[in-house]
Order: sequence, then C-alpha cells, then structure tokens
Amino acid sequence: MNADRIWGGIFGVAVGDALGVPVEFKTRESLKENPVSEMKGYMSWNQPPGTWSDDSSLLFCTIAALLEEYNLERIGNYFVRWYREGFWGAHHEVFDIGGSTKHAIQRIMKGESAKFSGNLFAEDNGNGSLMRILPLVYFLAPEKDMTRRYQIVKEVSSITHAHFRSVFACFIYVEYGLLLLKGINKKTAYQKVKERVLDFAKKMEFNPEEIALFSRVLVQDIESQKEEAIHSSGYVLHSLEASLWCFLQEDTYKKTVLKAVNLGGDTDTTAAIAGGVAGLYYGYDNIPQIWKNQIARYKDIEKLIASFCNRLIVI
Repeated sequence: MNADRIWGGIFGVAVGDALGVPVEFKTRESLKENPVSEMKGYMSWNQPPGTWSDDSSLLFCTIAALLEEYNLERIGNYFVRWYREGFWGAHHEVFDIGGSTKHAIQRIMKGESAKFSGNLFAEDNGNGSLMRILPLVYFLAPEKDMTRRYQIVKEVSSITHAHFRSVFACFIYVEYGLLLLKGINKKTAYQKVKERVLDFAKKMEFNPEEIALFSRVLVQDIESQKEEAIHSSGYVLHSLEASLWCFLQEDTYKKTVLKAVNLGGDTDTTAAIAGGVAGLYYGYDNIPQIWKNQIARYKDIEKLIASFCNRLIVI
C-alpha cells in the first residue's frame, strides 16, 4: 500500500472540511458571487481559518481506534470521548454535531453497545457516517472477501447511521476507494465499481427499491449530470452524488474541493468526502501546501497518520 495515498486521503478530508466550514449553509447562488478560493475563517461558525468540523474529528477518532485491533466498541467510545472532552476536536472542543450522530453517541453514553446505537429510520439518512468512513479503505485493503468488507462497513456506519441507505453509500465509497488505491484510473475504476457493487447487491438480494435510489451513481454516469441536477444537502445520497461528481469532473485535488465547497449547502461535508477520494487519488503533494500548513493540529495529524501507516502494510 502506498503511504502517499494514505497521507493524501486523510489530509484530503481535513483540508476539504476546513475549506467548507466557514461557508456552511451558504447558498450556491451566493457562492457564485463570492466563491471560495482559499482557506477562510469565522463567518458561519466563528472559527479561525483551518478549523475542521465533526467530519474530520470522527474520522480521526476512527483512525485512532484502528491503531489497535478492530473493535467496534472502541470506535464508539472514542466518539464519546470526542463528544464529552473534545478528543480529536480541532481546538479540543465540539462546535458542531449532527442530530443522528448526537443521539447515537448519547445512547452509547447510557450503556448501549455501539453495535446497536445507530438510528435505523429512513429519515435519519444524513451524511454523518459517509463523512468519516475513508479509513476503512486502507484498513480493508488486504481483505479479499467482499462480504466481509461489507459487514465491517455496515458495522462502522451503523454506530451512528444504521439504515441500509447510509450503509450502502459508505460501501460504494469504500469500494471505489479500494480500486483507486490500486492505482486504477479514476474513470475506469468508476465503471468497475458500478459493476462490482450492482453484482454484489443482486447476490445479497438487497431491497431493489433501495438500490434504485442509487441509479444516478450505479446505472447512469454521475459525471454527466448538469450542475443544477447536483444537490449538496446533508442527505447521504446527495453527498455521495455531489462528491463523486466533483471528483470525476475535475483533474486536481484543489479544483475538486473548491468545486465541492462552492456548491453551497453542506459545504464542509461535501468537500470532506470529495477531498478524501481526491487526496487518495492525486496524493499528498497535490494538496496545496499553504492549505495543509493552515490546518489546525497539523503536527498531531501527522503523528496520527504516521502511526496508522505503521499499523498498515505500506511501501
């Protein structure tokens, strides 16, 4: 496994997240008039430049937990530490949290197992598990059994988001990331992942009505959609579509994340998800150094990634 793709993907999430935090909830129209082109601060959340949100915090918690043997309860407990203590918070505190994630963490705090803490209802399909799922691309790279990969993705998503739609969105993202990790061209990998995932869904006899919701990603080519057809809300399916659309449309990390941020809406999460695959694909050095230097807790992130690389088999 190439260490550059690990560094690129993880920093790719954090940088995209931080670019989007100051303009979260801004409309697409307002960002067309005043587009984001650099790291900004304050505005929507009154946080200094380089501040990342719960998206990156929960991703870092996941990585920290995976430094040891895979243990779902440990991941859930690290989420609790973040919520209570600001563990892996950009400034050691929590300033933003999604409703489903909050309720799930509170269940764990009350003694519920992380296996059963996530909401199962269709209305709880926010992007709160998709935004933090990238570490599983690296962790599952040696796993040849697709069913086993799906099971682990399902478990980790379900700590906060247990509905099939959220799980399946995470699964598509991870499977795509695994192909990119092998160095396959992103458009070739996209065609491959569509075939692979649809075949798996048929084999597993997943609900065809749910699978049909993913048709723009898995049957059509999401890249061919017009911008006005791309939504950038916090709904998990919108986030998956928007992030893949940005990644497939552009040819550098910088252009990918700026395109994602300037879609408006849930700017930090769209850019974090898009930034993860873009950073993985283009590599660490393709992320502008000025942005990396501005990221909160830069040295702490470096140490975490170095430890993660040591945990994995890298070249």
